[in-house]
Amino acid sequence: MKNFVVKHKLTLIGIALGAIGGFFYWQQIGCDSGSCAITSNPLNSTVYGSVMGGLFLSIFKKNSK
Repeated sequence: MKNFVVKHKLTLIGIALGAIGGFFYWQQIGCDSGSCAITSNPLNSTVYGSVMGGLFLSIFKKNSK
C-alpha cells in the first residue's frame, strides 16, 4: 500500500486539492436554481473537482521504464 501511495502521490494530491476546490466553488459560487448539473449539489461539485484535480496533476507524473 505504501508503494502505491509513493508511486501515485501527485495524483492523490491533485484529488485532494481538487475536492477542496470543488467544494469551495460550490460554497462560494454554486447554483441556486438547481438547474446546473455540477454546481447545484456539493457532492457533484466535490467529485468533479477531485477528478479534474487528479487528472491535471497526473500529467506531471514521470513514466517509469
